[in-house]
Amino acid sequence: MPGEIQLRQTLARPYLPAAQTPQVAYVLIEIIPTAVTANVQMPVNVAFVLDRSGSMRGNKLRAMQQAVGLALDRLNDNDTVSITIFNHDTAVLVPTTAASDRRRIMRLVDGIRDEGGTKISRAMYAGLTELTRAPQGGLSRLVLLTDGETDKDEADCLALADQAGANSVAITAFGVGNEWNDKLLTGIAQRSNGEVEHLARPEEIEDNFQQVVQQAQSAVFQNTSATVRLVGGVTPRAAWQVVPLIKNLGYKPLAERAVIVPLEQLEKDARRVLLLELMVEPRAAGQYRIGQVEVAYDIPLLNVRGEKERTDLVLTITTDQALTQQLNPQVMNIVEKVTAFKLQTRALDDIESGNISGATQKLQGAVTRLLNSGETELAQTVQQEATNLQQQGQLSSEGAKTIRFGSRKTVRLSDLDLPK
Repeated sequence: MPGEIQLRQTLARPYLPAAQTPQVAYVLIEIIPTAVTANVQMPVNVAFVLDRSGSMRGNKLRAMQQAVGLALDRLNDNDTVSITIFNHDTAVLVPTTAASDRRRIMRLVDGIRDEGGTKISRAMYAGLTELTRAPQGGLSRLVLLTDGETDKDEADCLALADQAGANSVAITAFGVGNEWNDKLLTGIAQRSNGEVEHLARPEEIEDNFQQVVQQAQSAVFQNTSATVRLVGGVTPRAAWQVVPLIKNLGYKPLAERAVIVPLEQLEKDARRVLLLELMVEPRAAGQYRIGQVEVAYDIPLLNVRGEKERTDLVLTITTDQALTQQLNPQVMNIVEKVTAFKLQTRALDDIESGNISGATQKLQGAVTRLLNSGETELAQTVQQEATNLQQQGQLSSEGAKTIRFGSRKTVRLSDLDLPK
């Protein structure tokens, strides 16, 4: 039935000048779930794969144990959970079982002791195997937590992540502290259509474990995608997700002037915000319908299949210079933050290829845009790392992770008055 979501679109510049050359138009698309799905909740199967190596000693281990307990409290009795622990060896501490057995599970979790090295792939395999034993119909998630680098099995980890993605098992990978392999965990998350998070302090584990469970339970919209159909003379340049995290979604050609943007799952209690970057060929003054955005989705628990919601994209071209100066400050702020994210990401790529000068310039450009958009604290970190790079030829471990992961979170609904 229609009405499960609403779409809202806002142009960064309500009026474009009647120019002689192509120009860029930015369009913000908000996908807003309605109250129709408020009482719907996905059954979930969660596999925790947890590092218990010697480096987890103390606060990290205690925080991890407490986080598992809080995550269990969020699970419903009909959800399932398994827990695999690893150092250089792997052990299935809790085989797949009903989440209602909380006391027994926590007695086992509280008995975890730290020792040994780190070997991730065998633990990933065990966790994924446990998920195959969970009931059908639930949403499966694997939660991986580590604070160190794995022992020469990176290729196996990535191959397992590919298998997880093919089986619709998203992996959320958490790296605690600054000594873990961010390239590996990022690869694991990307290949499984999951996420990776940098937890600078052990205390952050609790909230993040609970958030994984809550997001899975709320992901009632499945097989979601956005189709962007454009008229002649308008072409797509990029499709970005900006909330909850900045991410280049990419797109695939669907027809001559249509592309499809994968959105996977949507949560019932969190809007998804996209930024479309379009190239508009010269046009005479006037108002034009330049395209349409169509969001398609399933809600299996409501027997909704292939439902669609649409919104037209309308652009005004004018010769009135006063009108062309009008900007939507909220959308332009988001454009600045996406640009800063792109510069930081490209800087990290430059560092990897040995282009230190190019990386330094990109980080300096990111600092300017972060300051322009009000992200003072992150700007200071990026500036310090640009100085480190210029003077020492490398970033600090902590700074590199802050740049890679902190820059994705600069767009927040809580402090942005998005257009109504």
